[in-house]
Amino acid sequence: MDIDIADESHQPQTGFSSTRKAIIAPVDDAHPFDLEGYISNYTGRTAIERLIHIVLTCPSIAPEAYQLAVQHIHQSRDPTLYQTLLTAYEQSSVNSGVSFPSPYDLAQLDMKWTDETTARNQADRTKLEVELKSYTNNMIKESIRMAHRDLGDFYRQLGDYASSLKHYTKSREFCTTSQHVLDMCLSILELLIEQRNYSHLTTYVFKADAALDAARATSAANNNGPAGATGTQQKKKVPDREDVQAKLDFATALSHLGQGNYEKAAHFLLKVGDLKNLGDWISKLVAPGDITIYNTLCALATFPRASIKTKLLESSTFSLYMEQEPYIRELIQAYLNSNFKTVLELLSKYSTRHYVDIHLASHVHDLTNLIRNWAVVLYFQPFATIRLDRMSAAFGWTLEEVEQHVVGLIQSGDIQGRVDSQNKILQAKKTDYRAELFARAIKAGTDIQATNRKLLLRMRLQQAELIIKPPKSSNQGGNSLSEFLNVD
Repeated sequence: MDIDIADESHQPQTGFSSTRKAIIAPVDDAHPFDLEGYISNYTGRTAIERLIHIVLTCPSIAPEAYQLAVQHIHQSRDPTLYQTLLTAYEQSSVNSGVSFPSPYDLAQLDMKWTDETTARNQADRTKLEVELKSYTNNMIKESIRMAHRDLGDFYRQLGDYASSLKHYTKSREFCTTSQHVLDMCLSILELLIEQRNYSHLTTYVFKADAALDAARATSAANNNGPAGATGTQQKKKVPDREDVQAKLDFATALSHLGQGNYEKAAHFLLKVGDLKNLGDWISKLVAPGDITIYNTLCALATFPRASIKTKLLESSTFSLYMEQEPYIRELIQAYLNSNFKTVLELLSKYSTRHYVDIHLASHVHDLTNLIRNWAVVLYFQPFATIRLDRMSAAFGWTLEEVEQHVVGLIQSGDIQGRVDSQNKILQAKKTDYRAELFARAIKAGTDIQATNRKLLLRMRLQQAELIIKPPKSSNQGGNSLSEFLNVD
């Protein structure tokens, strides 16, 4: 796979620090990537952060990504993103050793727009803070909650995640219904996903799930109340369980993916179901194609082949997802047909598409290794012996690469066998089941014999009245004589 990994960490991740090696992914005929088609799937701050990530990851298209990022920044409310973009552009040039065109010749930030946006941000901040202070003085609980919510939304647009989280959590004190708590939790989940703070996602998923159950129970109680219930009570909004649950499942899956638990990530991604249930999270946080890729790579790396067939290829819901990324169907079918050379070629061909994803980039290498190792294990399973040159043809590797991978899998215990380096043959370890059966039978007989000997000795001690009973006034001491005997 033509991927270069540098020694330094340069990932634009506002509000969340994560150290990883900078990745340089190629964009060419062997690694196709449609920048404009890709970024059209996103809106708002997500589009800008993904473009900044592409500037760092793909130096060959960094100038084009830079120009698109400037256009999106002009549609945001955070002029400071331009400085982050400039830093990423310069760093990408250093990492790749390629001289880029001057960023000021490509596109510049409109200073008039910058001044107007900064003034508007300051005016809105003052207005929202004055409203909060006024509501606090008047002790209007619902208005205080809404003021904190609006300030949280405002600071989130500016990229001030710490202040945004502060106001979202502060609004919890003034929530009067479970629906308010649920809305607060969903807002924080969106914030954490943008922040890529994966470790805290499950905390608010749990709180949101509890709030959802409470909100539905309250709504059901109001709707099934006495005949004299008011019309207002009868028309209270009931949260759509499927829509909210899809968001919670996706947040949980992203948390597991971010922490490297790929099997659980695939499990929760499959539970998301219809992507329409994610509502406004589509394009604002993630694209349908992203979920398809996450699910496929995690499943191929951890699921048995039977589960992949039933849960992915034969699933009517997942079949709709695969239309977003057509190569995914070919990848899954090649894997199920044991055409592992095609699997590895597809993973290499579309590796750039995987590396440009801000959530997946740091896991692509590990997922690819897991899929490759699992493929080698599956290929060898039916054989007692196999020549390494046959495996070389099946995987498209040299003999040295095949031997290196096989030896690594033997050392890790994934393959039970040994390599004949001289004749280039992989042999499975022969198990003598007859000898194993006799060994287990002999061990069982020895254990039974020892147990019976001890029981007979105890019976004889009791017959000879050699058992020492503890005094009635003491609860400790006075063990029986047989407990001090070491009988084998």
